[in-house]
Amino acid sequence: MEVLKDYLEYLRVQRNLSSATLHAYERDLTCFLAFVHEQLDLLGQPQELASVDKYLVREYLAYLSRQGCARSTLARRLASIRGFSRYLFTEGLVEKDFAITVKTPRQKNAIPQVLTMAEIMQFLEGSMPGKSPALQSRNRAMFELLYATGIRVAELVGLDVQDVDLRNQYIRVLGKGSKERIVPVGEYALDSIAGYLQKHRWELLGRKEGDALFLNARGERLSARGVQYILDECSRHLEIHKNISPHDFRHTFATHLLDHGADLRSIQELLGHSSLSTTQVYTKVTIGHLKSVYNKAHPRA
Repeated sequence: MEVLKDYLEYLRVQRNLSSATLHAYERDLTCFLAFVHEQLDLLGQPQELASVDKYLVREYLAYLSRQGCARSTLARRLASIRGFSRYLFTEGLVEKDFAITVKTPRQKNAIPQVLTMAEIMQFLEGSMPGKSPALQSRNRAMFELLYATGIRVAELVGLDVQDVDLRNQYIRVLGKGSKERIVPVGEYALDSIAGYLQKHRWELLGRKEGDALFLNARGERLSARGVQYILDECSRHLEIHKNISPHDFRHTFATHLLDHGADLRSIQELLGHSSLSTTQVYTKVTIGHLKSVYNKAHPRA
């Protein structure tokens, strides 16, 4: 649909959204428009955006719920539809902002999964799987950097060699909305990255050329899906019986900082959160941990 292409171009130019975010919007809205087309056909109504109303949006959310989608997924899909609806209304393509009154499904107060210090040390100091010393070195450096900085997996795989400043002990990260930030890196992670760069990255690169910091076995930039695959393999090898994602390292980074006295504002800056309220979820993690310790240790808990 041409209007969807125009909207995505508007988001790219006016909102400066990343390609990953644009793909997410495109995927969400393509699914919604396919549902709209099917429903309007069943109702015998014109296949026009002017035929869409709030009831059709609600029916779409109900359909997704019946399909087993999580509330967080419903909220994200609705956010995509709301933005599209607002754009259509602003551009005069529809007479009414059809999604503005549709309420967001109530979210469960889910507490992020945080790895214990023992589990983190297994990843950082345990026997690292890998078909070659180069891959083992890459994996170790990757996990060290995830825990040392709390960066997102998209930020991790987007790093180039020149983004790492070993002397001044920081990395340059391109985050959401193409916002750049400087993140300090600890000595353990710096040592792992330095060893990987000096001895093993060139082995993976082979005769190819490229700036990517983390490479796959073919010498190409490692993908986010590739990082998850490596993490799954390492979890099985280390006998850590949890479904661990790269984002769990981010949660763990923030929670451990908070547990050791870091203030929320500093953690917000390190994580690249635009709002402090997003960072405040980690206070719930810490309180939850304290309650667990209390319940186990106090004789009359």
